[in-house]
Amino acid sequence: MKPLISVIMPAYNASEWIEEALLSVIASKYRPIEVIVMDDGSKDDTLVKAQAFAEKHREVIVYSQPNSGASAARNHAIRLSHGTYILPVDADNIIDPLYIPEAVNVLEKREEVKVVSCRADFFGDRTGEWKFPKFSKRLLARKNMIDTCAMYRRADYDMTSGYMENCIAREDWDFWLSIFEHGGEFVRLPDIRLHYRVRADSKRVTDRLLKRQVVDAVNQRHADYMRRYLGGPLHYHRSWSRAINFFRTEKQVGSFDHWLDGTIIYDKRNTLRVYEDKVVKCFAIPPLWRGIIYGIFAKSKARRSYEYAQRMIGLTPEPIAYREVRVCGILRESAYVCYLSEGTHTFNELIGNKAFPNRKQILQAIGRFTATLHQQGILHRDYSGGNILFNDDGSLVQVIDLNRIRFCRLSKHERLQNFERLNIDREALRTIVTAYAEVMVEDAELDCEYVINHRWHKHVKKGITHLDD
Repeated sequence: MKPLISVIMPAYNASEWIEEALLSVIASKYRPIEVIVMDDGSKDDTLVKAQAFAEKHREVIVYSQPNSGASAARNHAIRLSHGTYILPVDADNIIDPLYIPEAVNVLEKREEVKVVSCRADFFGDRTGEWKFPKFSKRLLARKNMIDTCAMYRRADYDMTSGYMENCIAREDWDFWLSIFEHGGEFVRLPDIRLHYRVRADSKRVTDRLLKRQVVDAVNQRHADYMRRYLGGPLHYHRSWSRAINFFRTEKQVGSFDHWLDGTIIYDKRNTLRVYEDKVVKCFAIPPLWRGIIYGIFAKSKARRSYEYAQRMIGLTPEPIAYREVRVCGILRESAYVCYLSEGTHTFNELIGNKAFPNRKQILQAIGRFTATLHQQGILHRDYSGGNILFNDDGSLVQVIDLNRIRFCRLSKHERLQNFERLNIDREALRTIVTAYAEVMVEDAELDCEYVINHRWHKHVKKGITHLDD
């Protein structure tokens, strides 16, 4: 008995083209087939047209889902399919009647072949043949050379995590990397069997604008593949990746593999991501002169954060790992990961908010916490509102952003000056410093006077000391 082929067609706002695409599939010289159309929450009448087509052709089955993207639609349709082989076809493209039988013939005869594609041409806003480079696994590490419309075994799909649903572009490239992760061969049929429609707003065109995000995604998901064929990660200048990696060294201390996963919660000079119960801080690429210093003469910010956190257990979120990348000895990338703090608020939330629940109790706890730091010889040189965390009642206070910590014997001047960036009202400062002075067994009034009179020069210059709020 001949194997069933599942043609997978995700569709979003494809009303103008979907009937033509479906007709090309139904015209195939191969049977048995099933055609699974997954409408991805289209806003036009794509779903209506697909359902009308299905009423006339029993091999076509139409489903619908809320708009979730092409990858989610493809995965959903494949889960509902029953075929031995899978062939995705986009709802605006056309396949030749001989494509399916020729592809099946290869896969049936050659078990080592994992994917069968074909030559293709363009129509619509562009014409001519689509020129693909000769396939190699090494070249696949640098660029995609297989269109989404290629046939593979359902069993091989089930060995992967499917099409990456949070991938912003080139999700088919990510999928082919997963398919060939453990070997296998590729065959391209010698004749043109796919006609690819080019539109100004087509995904292939818009995806080009997302190059950096795509590179980051494939590096994260396919690090082993990249190391095997490129000697390290794919770089934004993709053709130079092997050459760059020849001079590239990577160091990681601690166990963590999800440096680029998670949700971005801050993305300015540095980038913060939350992944499950962890926070990843990717430091900005340093300028060349600083990269030389961090690469050869000084510890990177990531390493300092990790090592300092190990010396401050309980005073800061628990450290997990750090990572450094050097090219020719010059630091180019660094990142630090720790567990999420149970302190869900920052000191900044207390500024200008005298009605904050348990405010006085929390301010006192911060004063006592600061005393604990100083008693242990810890000077945080960026002891500011965004770097102090606490929970609802102040029973937990922690500090973050550790790369500017000093461990030393502190003079009284250094200790009291450490309050200068706590940009809050006079009454709140008195509450904090009084609690601090009690722990340090010092004159609270003198300490308060010193702290209030020595505000951070940048706050004073900008007129934002908040003392009289």
